[in-house]
Amino acid sequence: MSRLNFRIILILGLMSTVAHSMRFDLQSGATKCISDDIKSSSMTVGKYAVVNPKEGFPIPDSHKLTIRVTSPYGSNYHYGDHVESGNFAFTAAETGDYSACFWVSDHKPSTTVTIDFDWKTGVAAKDWSQVAKKGQIETMELELKKLYDTVSSIHDEMFYLREREEGMQQLNRSTNSKMVVFSGLSLFVCLSVAGLQLWHLKMFFERKKLL
Repeated sequence: MSRLNFRIILILGLMSTVAHSMRFDLQSGATKCISDDIKSSSMTVGKYAVVNPKEGFPIPDSHKLTIRVTSPYGSNYHYGDHVESGNFAFTAAETGDYSACFWVSDHKPSTTVTIDFDWKTGVAAKDWSQVAKKGQIETMELELKKLYDTVSSIHDEMFYLREREEGMQQLNRSTNSKMVVFSGLSLFVCLSVAGLQLWHLKMFFERKKLL
């Protein structure tokens, strides 16, 4: 049983790497974008909030932000204008880098806005408390379900990385083939030019001899 618990803890530790939780500062008038490589059909959730510079008081307008979450092809998945907090959730339609861009309106004097941002994808995006309530399962069964979904996610990720590697290898082979053809053409052009120059010099000297 202890070995099973160790494996569960280990895999859940790996699972936590697909969750991004951070706090960062953003100057007024500046923009910061955060990207994540997400596979198609993967669930992703995120939430963000401006840290109140003066607790107990409303957040000033100068500390409100604008956020846009976009797909690799520019499709909008979330947009918030002049907000202090919010959340988003969607299922990725295509594979690639999804971006969450934050910016704050320019103010004089300049202000620094602190933002808490939490972004989870795949297994980490599941609400396991709701799964437990819906299924009325015991703690160990819930952990085993988490373990199964995590292993499935890792398995899918391995195939995804293998496909990307094969694509890169195919691109390298195609590039190498094009370089060989280009080098051959360049050599042919150089030899042709050199031959024309030799022929021109030969004709030049033969004319001089005749004269």
